[in-house]
Amino acid sequence: MTMLRSALAAAFIALIAAGQRPALGRKDLLAIMPMALFYPFLFFSFQTFGLVYTTSSEAGIIHATVPIFTMLLAASFLKEKSTWLQKLFTLLTVTGIVSIFVLKGVQFEAASLSGILLILLSALSSAAYSVLARRLTQRLPLLQLTFYMSLTGCIAFNLMAVARHAAGGTIHQYVEPFTHPAYLGALLYLGVMSSLVSSLLSHYALSIMTASRMSVFNNLSTIITIIAGAVILGEELRAYHYTGAALVITGVIGASLSREKAVRETHSSR
Repeated sequence: MTMLRSALAAAFIALIAAGQRPALGRKDLLAIMPMALFYPFLFFSFQTFGLVYTTSSEAGIIHATVPIFTMLLAASFLKEKSTWLQKLFTLLTVTGIVSIFVLKGVQFEAASLSGILLILLSALSSAAYSVLARRLTQRLPLLQLTFYMSLTGCIAFNLMAVARHAAGGTIHQYVEPFTHPAYLGALLYLGVMSSLVSSLLSHYALSIMTASRMSVFNNLSTIITIIAGAVILGEELRAYHYTGAALVITGVIGASLSREKAVRETHSSR
């Protein structure tokens, strides 16, 4: 489904940006390619194959470390500075997510070592994407940036899918899902809301805040998922859900406020 959601996202952003797309130069297009390579291509590829060899709980714990990787990469390549208080609150969000999965009873298995490595590479890809996107959003239009990112994912994933089906003599399976209305509904949501809208909002956020600060908000997605599961699916919430959620929310608010305080102090000292 990743190949089709990428295609749908690229098609919708092309319609939205019609008439608003000044031609990007070769230099700009080459600059976008590494970002699009990390996300969506490498991120989803590593994640998909990693989940074959490990559990979703293990993957959730590893992906909770993305803000830490982002902070390290942003400090190295973007020279973003963070206070010790911001580092502490970022670690608090990671602790909140990890505590939810650990208290839920996750069990690590030696057999899933390759899966853990793949999920770790997926997390690193996400962090690298945020750092590269932060730099590009400072000088490129957000619609164009999102369009070419979606287009790259569309081409890469669909070429992989066509090659796999052609090799297996199952090319008819490539279009067969389109005959199912339920599939089309899910595809529409994933392509437009989950891929296109989320990418546009992420790029906008990265255009006005640092990569390390923005990445902290990613851990809120786990909390939102838990809440949605309780409200929509009637899943039971336990004490560790509330504890983990409190840690994540406190960490996000604390990291944001500590960053604002550091910025104000920097400006006042000048």
